[in-house]
Amino acid sequence: MAAVNPYLQVENLTFAVGDKTLFRDISFGIAEGQHVGLIAQNGTGKTSLLNIIAGHEEPESGSITFRRDLRVAYLEQTPTFPDGLTVMEACLWRCKEEPRRIQEYLTKLKIINHDQPINQLSGGQLKRVALANVLCMEPDMLILDEPTNHLDLQMIEWLENYLSRSSITLLMVTHDRYFLDRVCNLILELDNETLYTYRGNYAYYLEKRQERVDVMNAEIARANNIYRTELDWMRRMPQARGHKARYREEAFYELECKAKQRMEEKAVTLQVNSTYIGSKIFEAEYVSKVFPADPDNPASTEKVILKDFYYNFSRYEKMGIVGANGTGKSTFIKMLLGLVKPDSGRFVIGETVRFGYFSQEGMQFDQEMKVIDAVRRVAEYVDLGGGRHLTAMQFLNHFLFTPLQQQNYIYKLSGGERRRLYLCTVLMQNPNFLILDEPTNDLDIVTLNILEDYLKNFRGCVIVVSHDRYFMDKVVDHLLVFNGDGDIKDFPGNYTQYREWEKRTLPPPSLLGREQNASKKDSKSAPVTTPSLTGRAGGESGHARRLTYKERKELEALEATIASLEAEKKALETALCSGELSVEALTEKSKRLPVLQEELDAAEMRWLELEEVKSMGG
Repeated sequence: MAAVNPYLQVENLTFAVGDKTLFRDISFGIAEGQHVGLIAQNGTGKTSLLNIIAGHEEPESGSITFRRDLRVAYLEQTPTFPDGLTVMEACLWRCKEEPRRIQEYLTKLKIINHDQPINQLSGGQLKRVALANVLCMEPDMLILDEPTNHLDLQMIEWLENYLSRSSITLLMVTHDRYFLDRVCNLILELDNETLYTYRGNYAYYLEKRQERVDVMNAEIARANNIYRTELDWMRRMPQARGHKARYREEAFYELECKAKQRMEEKAVTLQVNSTYIGSKIFEAEYVSKVFPADPDNPASTEKVILKDFYYNFSRYEKMGIVGANGTGKSTFIKMLLGLVKPDSGRFVIGETVRFGYFSQEGMQFDQEMKVIDAVRRVAEYVDLGGGRHLTAMQFLNHFLFTPLQQQNYIYKLSGGERRRLYLCTVLMQNPNFLILDEPTNDLDIVTLNILEDYLKNFRGCVIVVSHDRYFMDKVVDHLLVFNGDGDIKDFPGNYTQYREWEKRTLPPPSLLGREQNASKKDSKSAPVTTPSLTGRAGGESGHARRLTYKERKELEALEATIASLEAEKKALETALCSGELSVEALTEKSKRLPVLQEELDAAEMRWLELEEVKSMGG
């Protein structure tokens, strides 16, 4: 795939790890302004490809060419910085001398303690600093490896909006399907050592990929039918073939390769019969938890997690827990599991409850153990009910570990494959109450689809703490929203429904004041009014003003402008997802979309301001 006005051109790239080839002779280009998402199963070379493009690894063969003088920034999955830097120094590392938007990035990413040494940061904090760093570099092209990992939902939505409207050229790997769908306009899929291109967003990719799979399966079935006939011919005595049949013999071996291909599509739903769970699950009886301020840190304050919290969990309930980082989500489930003690109150657990806990920290495996042996240590088989069961080998195969991979030693697995193995060890315990703390981190999209199907059919209770909006929408039936300072709300719906409700209940944007002023005010205080809605600045607050003649005409014109911009946006998105555009047209329209969105946002904001004045004073 050659790109017009290319920022990056990759030609005939091949890379192997040991005796395993990850990709062979792949070629693609990325043009100015394109937003490209890279999709592949864990262990098939996504991060390796990004590292090669960034110059951190060497390919077996092939070439990588960037446009001359191109500024490229790379956000690694596990960022590293030189020793001895402070947080601010790390944010500005390799940046221009005076980054224009540094304060915005620091605020949005909640980077507060600028003088703290980076070696004191957690993995999530370090990821935010690294993200601020690559944004401050103001690159022409940005390469991102799992940018949403360890970010809370507010940060993910901010980054999603920022990148979707940006004209910066992007190449990213992410498991966040809403993020992928809303940011990217071209999808590259690495599958079976080959690269496939889809000229649209994630939704378009799903549709076209299924078409490709259906065609491939039909070709394999057709090849198998012919193969059986040709195999019978090959098994005859050599005399029966004749000298003129050599071409047929050569064609047989090509046919054999095609007939033995496999498309790894898991259409079978895995319905596991969890152990019996009674009607009594757990009851949180007026639980309180506070972490006191650090006496050695004058800037620290006490952190309230729960205040007299009461909740009675129902049978077969599937609950999602959301909230900003630091509001106590993980602490809450650790208290439920008895790993952290409450200050007051208690959790009363039903006698039949059998927890299965998938933690953020993961599991420490014996690196010299084989994959299959690690699972067999937990259980030899999992009960499907009705006298049916799956062996450990069959269960691993369902979660995308082939028989050959099951014989691999654990030290050979990628980070994502280890997380997948950890997930299998939890599920093989046959629990009736699953608690999953950030289960989507480092799992590929194919595994997430399998896990979602598993949880939807799971006959037990589920609590999920996750920042993956798509995953939450598919799995949970209601939310506990942690707002911080012990404020917890129960919302009857999934995450998308919650966000829609939240937007409807907030005051209109014109009543919120400027962002920097609103951030200084208590969110529970009265709505902030702007000078344009209260007459002259500093007075006449009791007299609502009227629209001027010029403003009335502007309001009428804005309605037509907004309708026109929305129509253009819809047409543009339809064209980008059609798969029929030339590379030149695709590039042009990709660059127009973020500009169009900015124009639409500005017009809608102005319309809201004028409409507010009109409703208050005519």
